[in-house]
Amino acid sequence: MIAETPTPAPTLGRRRFRIGDAGLRILAGAAALGSVLLVALLAYKVVEEAWPAISEFGIAFLWGKEWNAVTNQFGALYLIWGTAFSSAVAVVIAAPVAIAIGLFLSELAPRALRAPVGALVELLAAIPSVVLGLWGIIVLGPFLQEHVEPWLAHWFGWIPFFSGDPSNVGLLPAAIVLTIMIIPIVASISRELFLSVPGELKQGSLALGSTRWEMVRNVAIPQVSAGLIAAIILGLARALGEAIAVSQVIGGGLNFSLSVFAPADTLAGRIASQYQGSTSDLQTASLAYLAVILLVMSLVANVCAQLIVRRIRRQMGTGH
Repeated sequence: MIAETPTPAPTLGRRRFRIGDAGLRILAGAAALGSVLLVALLAYKVVEEAWPAISEFGIAFLWGKEWNAVTNQFGALYLIWGTAFSSAVAVVIAAPVAIAIGLFLSELAPRALRAPVGALVELLAAIPSVVLGLWGIIVLGPFLQEHVEPWLAHWFGWIPFFSGDPSNVGLLPAAIVLTIMIIPIVASISRELFLSVPGELKQGSLALGSTRWEMVRNVAIPQVSAGLIAAIILGLARALGEAIAVSQVIGGGLNFSLSVFAPADTLAGRIASQYQGSTSDLQTASLAYLAVILLVMSLVANVCAQLIVRRIRRQMGTGH
């Protein structure tokens, strides 16, 4: 009869490893749970603050056109339009530029230029928004009014987007400021995505006779398309929530206009400019109601991004 070999007792090193592993799980789980609780508490507090306005105006607040602190009549329609329009224009401008920058830094730029150019692009994200807004007032707005907007109005004034009189404030300066704020985020993510494409796929495409552009179009971009969409949506969320820089250059007007020359206002800008100086409890609650709408818009944008990413991954057979 063969005697069984006794199982060695766990060593001190193994015990420490198990304790460390359990501690890491607890810490990571607590951090994840804490972030969920923080978002839930934030949403609860904002809704609680906005409840008097929700009770007073109901869902009609969304299409209310008046914002009058004297008569206590408040509506969010023009602010929702200003937020959506300025953010959409910024994303339309920023997305191709940022993806092109990421593509250049990952595939086309000489190695000696990649690090300094990448650092300069990311440095844009470090500029305080109030400084960027001040630059928009002093430099960008007058430049657009004197040179760019007259040219656009002369050649493309028949299009509603470029109709009206040039101005140093309005949707166009706000969209360009937002574009500058979005580009570093999308460009940085795009560069990392393009660098993550397996080199074998790119080299194989080139070996089969593809040009570099054909390799990028047929191999690199399809491989990272889901990530690119997520990066663009992240930039959109950044644009939706920007307050200070936009409020400095957008003009503060309440209107429904397709022209990028027209002054407008945004949800975040109105909250930032009026919350501390609100003259009534209903106005304060209405501003909190704007914050609720902004939270919902950001949530919808993120959910749409997740659905799009999952659909693309499912079509490519890379996940569910």
